[in-house]
Amino acid sequence: MSTAIPELTTMAIVLNEGLAEITLNRPERSNAINQAMWQELRMAFSWADEHDEVRVVMLSGAGRNFCAGIDLAMLAGVAERVAHRDPAREREALRRVILDLQDCLSTIERCRKPVLAAIHGACIGGAIDLVSCCDMRYAAADVHFAVREIDVGMTADVGTLQRLPRLVADGIAREMAYTGRKVDGFEAKLIGLINQLFETPETLLDGVREIARTIAAKSPLAIRGSKEMLNYGRDHSVADGLNYVATWNASMLTSSDLEEAMTAMREKRPPSFSD
Repeated sequence: MSTAIPELTTMAIVLNEGLAEITLNRPERSNAINQAMWQELRMAFSWADEHDEVRVVMLSGAGRNFCAGIDLAMLAGVAERVAHRDPAREREALRRVILDLQDCLSTIERCRKPVLAAIHGACIGGAIDLVSCCDMRYAAADVHFAVREIDVGMTADVGTLQRLPRLVADGIAREMAYTGRKVDGFEAKLIGLINQLFETPETLLDGVREIARTIAAKSPLAIRGSKEMLNYGRDHSVADGLNYVATWNASMLTSSDLEEAMTAMREKRPPSFSD
């Protein structure tokens, strides 16, 4: 299967030694998510999932801000897009639009490869939905987060209210959702929303790349299995998770990766795994 990088209009992708860097690329609009970007997020992360040469993904934003959330011009056009003389059919169409936007972001969560978000500047509204889908979040000191939907009179509907309470304490998630207040980098680290805080956007990218390369050097099969188990365990009981991992390892444990890791340990050298 060819690993040709998809040609996108709102994102840039670079693949180097197993690390796919996906960059939101509408800097003139603070990377606000327009209709094209929603669909291209699904395309980009489906590509990353499907190609074994991609071992880990880093998601970042070009320009001064990571992402300003949903493009308000797109939001304003939704009513026209779903208009129908029958109110019930109009509401059904709107529901399908929302479900589709949810799926565009859930593709990030479904991607079998770890996704590391490198966040700087503004990360507001739909951007919270976006980074909540990632495996880990890292930020520069200039970052600020805000669940801004409440300020435009709507309930956040593409993942924040479902995923954020699994990342931070329930009361903190509720406060952010109810007030729309800004959370700076220091507080984001304190509440567990981000893993690490870096001094500048430049040191952020360098630091996340280093972490990503560490992951890329591990067994790809074991990394994919670990993500599968962590996502499954989050949504199921401990007993269900233990049963699933037993079934998984009954099939995947005896692998060439295990043999290579053991051989490398004996020979006191770094292991080299196939994609």
